[in-house]
Amino acid sequence: MFYYSDSQLDQWLMDDIALGDLTTRCMGIGSKPGRMAYSYRQTTRTSGVEVAARLLRKCGLNVEQLVEDGQDVEAGTTLILADGRADQLHSGWKVTQNIMEWSGGVATYMARMLEAARAVNPALHIACTRKSIPGTKTLANAAVVHGGGIIHRGGTAETILLFANHRCFTDSPADFAAHIAKLKSAAPEKKVIVEADTMDEAKEALKARPDVLQLDKFTPADIEAMVKMAADSAPGCLISMAGGLNKDNIADYARTGAHLAVTSAPYYAKPVDVKVRMEKR
Repeated sequence: MFYYSDSQLDQWLMDDIALGDLTTRCMGIGSKPGRMAYSYRQTTRTSGVEVAARLLRKCGLNVEQLVEDGQDVEAGTTLILADGRADQLHSGWKVTQNIMEWSGGVATYMARMLEAARAVNPALHIACTRKSIPGTKTLANAAVVHGGGIIHRGGTAETILLFANHRCFTDSPADFAAHIAKLKSAAPEKKVIVEADTMDEAKEALKARPDVLQLDKFTPADIEAMVKMAADSAPGCLISMAGGLNKDNIADYARTGAHLAVTSAPYYAKPVDVKVRMEKR
């Protein structure tokens, strides 16, 4: 379950319907009873359905949610039925459609990327970064998980990830052993992830035995070499790969034997197409 505050739901509605639907008002049809049905136009990994149902209820509609988030559903499958007045239906229509289309696109991309990766490496996990599109974080995190992925970092205080941009403020930026020792002493309950930008940095970091060594923009060949090196010299260290990974190239990276892939690609997936049909009751 993912939590959406009432203030967040209200803001999504306020962005669109604070002044009501002018067309419905001018047509004089607001009080007429009707029904609204949602379905996908293509096979989709569902996401955003639960939050859409909550938004429709906030519009005063009677709502029946027919599928759960995180399922693969065929085109034409009815997702939600909503009954109420025409003005209520039109108030909830577009904001919920937009959320379901974007969230479904992210979840479906994530699911297909994971399928491509695990066809090659069944043990590989794919995590999405904290670089979600501004304003979409709550929906994005849920969509990634609904697609079968995991969250790399929910925020800067959740995990330790040592970047070059941290090391540059120290007196000895290349002293990975000192940095890792300091981090483990200061936050003993946390795992220490270290990012390397070159093979030389990766080799030095590996000597200090971080919990996770993240390789940024490495070639598959270099990642494979580091996986073998870690298995020999730091068997407790997991290898993570990041930078430019997407649905089209993930199979090549999965073959390296790395333990984790880190990506932002699902956030920019093409939205799915949600059909919304209204009828008078």
